[in-house]
Amino acid sequence: MSVTIQHISEKKALKTKIGNSLKQLIFFGWEQALSCLFPVVIFLSLAITKMVPLPMLPRYDWLLIICLLMQWWMVRSGLETRDELKVITLFHLIGLALELFKVHMGSWSYPEDGYVKIGGVPLYSGFMYASVASYLCQAWRRLQVKLVKWPPFLIVVSLAAAIYLNFFTHHYWIDIRLWLFVSVIIVFWKSWVSYEVGGTRYRMPLALSFVLIGFFIWIAENITTFFGAWEYPNQAEAWSLVHLGKVSSWVLLVIVSFLIVATLKRVKGESQPDRG
Repeated sequence: MSVTIQHISEKKALKTKIGNSLKQLIFFGWEQALSCLFPVVIFLSLAITKMVPLPMLPRYDWLLIICLLMQWWMVRSGLETRDELKVITLFHLIGLALELFKVHMGSWSYPEDGYVKIGGVPLYSGFMYASVASYLCQAWRRLQVKLVKWPPFLIVVSLAAAIYLNFFTHHYWIDIRLWLFVSVIIVFWKSWVSYEVGGTRYRMPLALSFVLIGFFIWIAENITTFFGAWEYPNQAEAWSLVHLGKVSSWVLLVIVSFLIVATLKRVKGESQPDRG
């Protein structure tokens, strides 16, 4: 009889544990979805303007207007602070500079018309990069992110600068992407990101979080290219899956954006590193 009672008790405990885990997973997914508000608006805008042509202005210009209004509303509603807006704007400019160079080099193109284009690049494109920084800022606050064993400032800045410059220099010199990945692993080997879900704190190796975010951005890239956000040379005739190798590029770009956001949080004292 006691064995049966113990077995029932163990089954109840297992069900409770599974139920709590599912609740935590759902809550985590909901917080992530809220953090992705800006990217989701961009996706919806791309889809709607692709299927329903808007009057008076070319599609790219309407996308710019939508992004500007969304950014204004994010700050106006308090979802983003003015300091976060500065970081997001910085990343918008960083992304736009990269777009201008890559389009000039023929890495991809924006084939549709638009009044607000510079060097063949519509200005809305910078918001796709800025939305990554927006997601990081939102997730940072909602999940109460803390950094564990964060590397020294100069090392972090130097690594971020080297990653960003390699996007340009590999067209003229050797691609040091592999060495940059090795450097990331070495620099962040002992670093973790700590976050809270439903009152419980969890932590994850920082390098793993870079890979996961980069992978999901690659999935988003396939969606956006399907809706004509931009076009790779192999998609000129018909849409095809973006090469899986692009995940590595997104991982490196995520690292740059993460380091910029982390530096802001450190400067503002919103994320004191845990040395434990």
